[in-house]
Amino acid sequence: MDTTLQDPLLGQLLDGRYRVEARIAVGGMATVYRALDTRLDRVLALKVMHPSLAVDGSFVERFIREAKSAARLAHPNVVGVFDQGADGGYVYLAMEYVEGCTLRDLLRERGALQPRAALDILQAVLAALGAAHLDRLVHRDMKPENVLIGDDGRVKVADFGLVRAVGQQTSASTGSLLGTVSYLAPEQIEHGTADARADVYACGVMLYEMLTGAKPHSGDTPAQVLHQHLNEDVPAPSAAVPGLAGALDALVARTAARDPRRRPADAVELLAEVGAVRQALTDGQLDLLPPAAVGGGAGAGAVGPEDSTAVLSRRVPRDAAGADDSLNRTSVLPVPPVPPAGPAARTGRRMPRRSVQAVVVAVLLVLGAGLGVWYINSGQFTRTPGVLSMTESEAKRAVEEAGLDWKVAREHSETVPKGRVVSTDPGRGERIRSNGTVTLTVSRGPERVEVPGVKDASLADARRRIKAAGLEPGMVTREFSGDVERGSVIRTEPAAGTGRRPGAAVALVVSKGERIEVPGVVGEDEGTARQRLTEAGLKAEVAPERVFSEEEEGSVARQSPAQGSVAAEDDTVTLTVSKGPELVEVPGVEGLDESEARQALEDAGFEVRVRKVFITGTVFDQSVDGGERAPRGSEITIWVR
Repeated sequence: MDTTLQDPLLGQLLDGRYRVEARIAVGGMATVYRALDTRLDRVLALKVMHPSLAVDGSFVERFIREAKSAARLAHPNVVGVFDQGADGGYVYLAMEYVEGCTLRDLLRERGALQPRAALDILQAVLAALGAAHLDRLVHRDMKPENVLIGDDGRVKVADFGLVRAVGQQTSASTGSLLGTVSYLAPEQIEHGTADARADVYACGVMLYEMLTGAKPHSGDTPAQVLHQHLNEDVPAPSAAVPGLAGALDALVARTAARDPRRRPADAVELLAEVGAVRQALTDGQLDLLPPAAVGGGAGAGAVGPEDSTAVLSRRVPRDAAGADDSLNRTSVLPVPPVPPAGPAARTGRRMPRRSVQAVVVAVLLVLGAGLGVWYINSGQFTRTPGVLSMTESEAKRAVEEAGLDWKVAREHSETVPKGRVVSTDPGRGERIRSNGTVTLTVSRGPERVEVPGVKDASLADARRRIKAAGLEPGMVTREFSGDVERGSVIRTEPAAGTGRRPGAAVALVVSKGERIEVPGVVGEDEGTARQRLTEAGLKAEVAPERVFSEEEEGSVARQSPAQGSVAAEDDTVTLTVSKGPELVEVPGVEGLDESEARQALEDAGFEVRVRKVFITGTVFDQSVDGGERAPRGSEITIWVR
């Protein structure tokens, strides 16, 4: 039976907006669907957390962190996140839909890739990770399932759900690991820490897998694979692919070194190294067809960090068989007792100290587990029932039926509806004495802060009161107002009394004062102009330099803003004072013909008026004699006969 037919979300309208059309893939923590955004009429990918995890606050927090982290990384090789929300028990991310397949699908179809295609894909992945590392973010779950290859050949990195800031502790307090077994760096397993070099290690494992068609470490259980990560180097790919360039062996060895100090510091540094290795290889070395490759040749084309040609000979379905391989899924894993080396390994050499410690830990864990089973079965302890997302009354009844007492605490929650259980102490399934008390933390619903009323307050006072209310002052805009004093707040957006999430921004609209029409003062003397502007409620400022103009010397030649403009009270009008008309020397034009005289006077900056006595066209007189000075632009009359 096709299990997709049983998926309750197929055909549903999620959050009143996203119509779920088809299931793309199922992971350890979420299912990805193709959906239609009915509001914007576009196809996108909808990542929906498994309902069993959606009641766990820590997983929801991690899910929301993915949205925020991916949204920060506006990069062509990172899958974009458009929206995040919840609908009942479904918590979702709305993401960019990439038509194509995953690198896992491609490897399952091809077996192995030519070095050129492997390096093309790796460079695109490193371009995306480099942007994250420069922003001090670590992906922490790099694997072929999270590398998407579009039908156009573009490569994008997805699933930033485990992202953390560089240097933060990444293991759970319970001694668990979150990640994918086959790609965990040794320091993640040993110490639970991951920086950018953990992503580099995962890229080294992926490069080995692309070149050979197989993972460097394998086993029947996660513990066996983790043991190999800790105690065995990633082998040289040329051991599995004869003829592979030694430079590729060295690149894999450095990238997947067990000691993080021997790896490149981050994806940016590794991207530069990959580029250098690629430049050093010949076309023959780049186009070598691995023995494990299926249908290689021209089909395994090149892909680049941003725009690429397709690497697929045909599309591969993402939900292909084998997708439920537990070693390829993101999982919550107990930090396992690492098995000791076998008899062959013990012969002829001393067991490493780390392996000795692992054996001791394993023995102690086995003894501790046996004692724990005996202690629990003795009847003194039981397990906390699962009551997350139940109503308060349902949870109390379930706790009482388990023979336990309860007490109630309350807290705000953005994801759990009001009146339902957010968490319990002890947690679900944890050991508790048979007569113990379970603390039920019940949701108060989303925390909301009321926007304070700050109308008529000064801008500084309004900002202070908004911050005191637990909100943040936002953008300030200004409007004319005849009712509110200049510089005081007219209103807030959203309005006073509206409920907002703590820390949300509140925009402020501030008064520019009453609207004033600027009077015209051009042509008036400076003193009179100042007085008229002051009477209108404006300020006057005189420009330091005067200009020639038709206005009399000492009067206003021009003003800014101009007459009729709209200004606010106490706005400044700049006045430019006239030096009077500019006087220039008049050329003598008597004896010239009319056209020559006109040209000479106009070139000097004068207007010309012609009076004709006869029609011979020779100038015999002019209104201002040659050599005298007259205002530039004034009119000179010439008489022609």
